[in-house]
Amino acid sequence: MFKKILIANRGEIAIRIMRACKELGIRTVAVYSEADKNSLHAQFADEAILLGAAAPKESYLNIDKIIAAAKQTDADAIHPGYGFLSENASFATAVDSAKLAFIGPSADSIRAMGDKAESKISMKKAGVPTVPGFEEIESENDFKKAAKEIGYPVLVKAAAGGGGKGMRIVNAENEMKESLEAARHEALNAFGDDRLLIEKYLPNAHHIEFQVFGDKHGNLVHLFERECSVQRRHQKIIEETPSPLLSPELREQMGRAAVTAAKAVGYHNAGTVEFVFDPSLSTFYFLEMNTRLQVEHPVTEFVVGLDLVQWQIRVAAGEKFPFPQKDFSQRGHAIECRVYAEDPANGFLPSTGKLLQFIEPRGPNIRVDSGFAAGSEVTHFYDPLLAKLIVYGENREAAIQRMQAALREFVVHGVTTNIDFMQAVLSHPDFQNGEVTTRWVETKFNWKPTEPSFETLIAAALADQTIANRKTQNANSNEPDPYSPWKVASGFRN
Repeated sequence: MFKKILIANRGEIAIRIMRACKELGIRTVAVYSEADKNSLHAQFADEAILLGAAAPKESYLNIDKIIAAAKQTDADAIHPGYGFLSENASFATAVDSAKLAFIGPSADSIRAMGDKAESKISMKKAGVPTVPGFEEIESENDFKKAAKEIGYPVLVKAAAGGGGKGMRIVNAENEMKESLEAARHEALNAFGDDRLLIEKYLPNAHHIEFQVFGDKHGNLVHLFERECSVQRRHQKIIEETPSPLLSPELREQMGRAAVTAAKAVGYHNAGTVEFVFDPSLSTFYFLEMNTRLQVEHPVTEFVVGLDLVQWQIRVAAGEKFPFPQKDFSQRGHAIECRVYAEDPANGFLPSTGKLLQFIEPRGPNIRVDSGFAAGSEVTHFYDPLLAKLIVYGENREAAIQRMQAALREFVVHGVTTNIDFMQAVLSHPDFQNGEVTTRWVETKFNWKPTEPSFETLIAAALADQTIANRKTQNANSNEPDPYSPWKVASGFRN
């Protein structure tokens, strides 16, 4: 087993990985940028190394600096978390070349699935159903011809990336030129590669992904699905498992397809095979594979009873994954809400500033993965995810009720959040009935923020007063009078 692991990430996922390491008796190394010098993840680790300036390319995306930090601290392995360099094949290769263990899949697997065009071609060869489309075309005329053959609406998207970047829906031929230009520009900026592919757009699709997990000895299983259809700007905000849509037969079919997809690229460690599903046709198609740990992995951990991060570490160290497929079943229901510092009433634009108050909910079967606390600063440099709130219930109805109660207890002041927005989603009949599609938020959900309640205004005022009290306390602690109670070492304070 490894003695020391460097976590090449920040925020809640860095802390999540550190907790798994501590339970395994492994020391941890954090890396941080100048903007994160006071961050919780840097404080939580056994050691912390400054990488550089706040800009990601100077810090969390700088491969040479991360490798140097691992060498400097005598780390055995590097865990990339998610985002940043987690799906960068060159990073995985550099880690291997430095004689360090990369806690994730092989560079070859990352490379095979990282290119959306190449991965679709591979999946077709493996017999995994894929969305109708074309992967190797370049000119505007070729895209127009392909769209006519597929049938509008179509989706053009970056071949080299994901996360909703470099993606445009095209409803008619006269929109094609502008959509291609915009998608290419965004893809080039985000991924350094402006190649695009085209595929049929499914307006009523659900986004369902399957967690897969394998070791280096050929063992590979799926750990069931996650329903991820509640999205804004093509990015998930609420995830749950089991999906309210899947029959046992369909779940088995999709699970087999996910394992086939992973085996086709020789996969090991944690990964996720993503599908789009049309319930009206009971048809599913391969979308992409994320060759890393997912943001929403905690819901799977709740229903299958497995610590995915610990097992990531163990199989990276060479252990066999001892559980065959038949050992796994789904127990109960779990939901995750991503609490963002963003303004849903203003196009979900990020909200920055100091957290004046940050009170996380507590209770049975409630879990909060966060990287912030009261006094933390939310900057414009990184993703504005504050925390992941995860709940478990004996069934879906109980899980929804628990999530609603937990969200009511989640108090954040100092920045705007999406907490009220998610409460409204959870209360909507479409969500309660499992009818939310990937475009539901933007096309059917007419939400307007409510005026803050009297209790909220009082809580905000108390948060402001607390900060003023702390300033006064700090000033008092510097009182020069030797007889001040702030200086007396005995008496009323004992």
